[in-house]
Parts: sequence; C-alpha cells; structure tokens
Amino acid sequence: MQWTKQNEQTVYSNRWFSVNLADVALPDGRHLDHFLIRMRPVAVATVVNEANEVLLLWRHRFITDSWGWELAAGVVEDGEDVARAAARELEEETGWRPGPLHHLMSVEPSNGLTDARHHIYWADEGEYVGHPVDDFESDRREWVPLKLVPDMVARGEVPAANMAAALLLLHHLRLGQDTGP
Repeated sequence: MQWTKQNEQTVYSNRWFSVNLADVALPDGRHLDHFLIRMRPVAVATVVNEANEVLLLWRHRFITDSWGWELAAGVVEDGEDVARAAARELEEETGWRPGPLHHLMSVEPSNGLTDARHHIYWADEGEYVGHPVDDFESDRREWVPLKLVPDMVARGEVPAANMAAALLLLHHLRLGQDTGP
C-alpha cells in the first residue's frame, strides 16, 4: 500500500530544518494532511581502540530530560563530504582525531516524520589532539568497553535508537564470534 505525495509546502524553515505540510493521497482515494520535517544529513563517528573500548559521550538531552551515552554527531554542512563531517564532529566534541573512517551504517531514525538520514562511521585508531572545542556538548567523554554495550542498551543508558543500533553493530563486528558447533 503506497501513499502518494500530491504537493508539499514549507510552513517554517531555519538553517537546521524545515517543517512542511504535505497533501498525501491514500490508495483508497482519500487525502490527508501530513506534517514532516526536512533535515540535513547527520554525520556520526567514534573510535574503537585496541582494547575494544569505544569512545562515548555522556550527555543530557533537554528535550526528553534524559541522560545517556552517545556518539559524536552533527549536521553535514552544505557541500561538505559526509565522512569529513563525521571526523570533524568527533574531533570537535571529543578532542580525538580519527584515523581512517569506516562506514558502519546509514539509518533513518524516524522516517514517518522526518527525512533525516544519519551516516555512522568508526575508526580503529585515533589521536588525542587536545581538549574538545565543543566541550559544552557533553558532561564527559569516556572509553567504554564494547562488551558492556548490550547491557547498557538494555538498561536504557543509550536512549537514542540510532546510537544503540550503531553500538550493537560495532559490538557484533568487533566481539561477536560464531560460537555454534
């Protein structure tokens, strides 16, 4: 069953996002108004060191009034390469410059409401270059053992779905061994 957008108009816009209203035709011929949020792509990155520890940020999100572990992330600027944006965000928010980045996954965290696409990268090496420029983005930055990730996600300590998915995939790639017969 496919919905078809008939038209779309911007209701509000700023440099971060726009709120649009679409006229959507349903397969049975009915129409409905559907609000949506158009956003720039988001670049996300982390480093996993030789000890299989992942670099995370502990931060508060005022919108949900919740604390949780996250990866460094931010919007991709106009004309900016996504991987370069991920490396920039990691360095700005953690003080660590990543080595060569590997694409981990791209996800749409809320594709029923927004077209935001999050591109997540990781590096298996990094260099500490100094105190983070954007240290206001998190309360602290820590190297957390990947083996703890599944329990952290289960306890709700990684509240953002895109971050939880990325960390679980990193856990699987780095630690998940086929232990079957």
